[in-house]
Amino acid sequence: MAAVQAPSPVQAPAFTRLLARLAGADIPASGPALAERLGQWLDWNRAVVLARALDGRLPDPVPTASARSDDMADGARVRASLAEAIGNERGLNLAATAAADFAPFRRYALATQRAMQAASGRLRGQLREQLAAIPALARLAEVDAVMEQTLSPREANVLAGVPRLLEARFEQLRASAGPPVAELPHAVAAGDAGAMALSPAPASWLAVFRGDLKDVLLAELDVRFHPIEGLLAALRSC
Repeated sequence: MAAVQAPSPVQAPAFTRLLARLAGADIPASGPALAERLGQWLDWNRAVVLARALDGRLPDPVPTASARSDDMADGARVRASLAEAIGNERGLNLAATAAADFAPFRRYALATQRAMQAASGRLRGQLREQLAAIPALARLAEVDAVMEQTLSPREANVLAGVPRLLEARFEQLRASAGPPVAELPHAVAAGDAGAMALSPAPASWLAVFRGDLKDVLLAELDVRFHPIEGLLAALRSC
């Protein structure tokens, strides 16, 4: 009798791996199955709504005025614009960051998260309107609407922790960099010449953090656009 081969563990998403690395945490080789996890997240009322979306009668298709190609191009354009803004640190007050205070980074991260949420939510709604007008894809639109309503609160709760994790990373890098430049002459005068030798260049740790910040926000952008990419793929198939 042939042995049953165990399924290969599914690798955690890049966003999860990145956050775990910055936090110094280990990721389990495998987590709960998707069905089991969804069972924990869906309460009875939401389960009924999802069942109706999967099996119930669909509303009559309503023709939409906008073209599918326009929505597809808009999705790519918006995502590229957000990625460019993150890459260029648009909206980050660089003068304020020179004080080695996390506050300007927190404001920037929260503003970027709000921009991603607004853009992805608008696009997702537009794509569902397109799907609902196509009989073969109308049920997908219904299911996606239910899943967004169900999972959005949990997603928001998880993503709200990103700035706190970034702050912990900021403090870790700052502490490992040694005393601030203004304190180094005092340290040397007190006989702690090793402080000057062991401390890295004043801005090097801040550059490392800014790189981590970009990586985290770009990975979050990927996560927020996963449902949109799925809806776009469905539209392209028709």
